[in-house]
Amino acid sequence: MTLQVIGAGFGRTGTHSLAQALEILGFGPCYHMNAFGRNGNHLPAWQAALRGESVDWEALFSGFQSSVEWPAVAFLGRIFSAFPSAMVVLTMREAESWYESAAKTILKGLPLSVHNPNPEKRAHGAFVRQLILSHTFKDRYGDKDSAIRIYKEHLDTVRKMVPPDRLLAFDVRSGWGPLCAFLEVPAPAEPFPHRNERRAFLAQAPDWFKALESDLDQDKD
Repeated sequence: MTLQVIGAGFGRTGTHSLAQALEILGFGPCYHMNAFGRNGNHLPAWQAALRGESVDWEALFSGFQSSVEWPAVAFLGRIFSAFPSAMVVLTMREAESWYESAAKTILKGLPLSVHNPNPEKRAHGAFVRQLILSHTFKDRYGDKDSAIRIYKEHLDTVRKMVPPDRLLAFDVRSGWGPLCAFLEVPAPAEPFPHRNERRAFLAQAPDWFKALESDLDQDKD
């Protein structure tokens, strides 16, 4: 089993919906942030990747046929080189809409992860903060213009890196049609899996996060 589909979009572009869709289409399991969290032994490899060191990508993605969002999206060039036959799906949405969603979820939640009472999850959160907030957004994630510029630059980088016949620029609102045509598989009878990612993010947040978030919101009044 090897990676057949690489999701190249940032989080908050419908990546969770794409992950579910790929698994329905038979390209699962799909590696995403939740899968990373469930595989604690993967952390050293991702830390090595962030340091620019060599990584055995085949071993890291063993058992997975697809990937979406972070942490993989931060190393697309290296992963694409390791799996040259993979098809690439670039989930995307209008930049202002993306930032509005990201600012209220990822970019708001990651700084608070330093307060996680679980030491193992706190270490996991420290890596994710470094990967997304520092490595990807250069610690300027609170600056809307900077974050949007980085988002748009990422889209351009992917378009230049991947051959056109291997790349699908995909809006999940388009449903099965473009995705199935691109992957050359029949469209399922069931509806395309659309998730309200912001609502799901907030609903799945642990109690300590919700309490801290509430305290911070009250401080701003």
